[in-house]
Amino acid sequence: MFEGFFGPIIVGLLRICDVSLGTLRTILVVQGKKTMAGIVGFFEAGIWVVAVSQIFQHLNQNPWMILGYATGYALGNIIGIWFEQKIGLGFVQINIISLEKSEEIAAELRSSAFGVTTLPAVGLSGSMNMIITVVDRKKQRKLMKLVESIDHKAFISVQSSLPYRGYRPGARI
Repeated sequence: MFEGFFGPIIVGLLRICDVSLGTLRTILVVQGKKTMAGIVGFFEAGIWVVAVSQIFQHLNQNPWMILGYATGYALGNIIGIWFEQKIGLGFVQINIISLEKSEEIAAELRSSAFGVTTLPAVGLSGSMNMIITVVDRKKQRKLMKLVESIDHKAFISVQSSLPYRGYRPGARI
């Protein structure tokens, strides 16, 4: 099955799978999802062992196995990141600064069921409000479009967040 032309292709596909799973597992570990990370890691390791054993078993007859392995690794990173972005695991904290429309943005976010906290802030341009919200990553795009529809010049920063206590998805805070 791993001999000839298809060997490098199969090894590449195996690497795409195990590296994609590795990307997902890493994100699960960072988010503290131990059980899921362990399950994903089990399959990741099993697939990797099969791929590597086939490379070493057939390397003398088919040096193209290295190309399949390397290509699969590269594509696995790309696909793993793409997949993770699509399923949107975890939370993000979004900070928004609008010089003129912060109250309008906060009101619209609240009416769209986003929990919002506003804080008085002072910057180079003077006094303003900073809007802070923590949302499921799946809802990040919706929030960004909403903010940009009100103030396309708003400063927006996004960072990963791991809520510790008190966070209730969809709750009005």
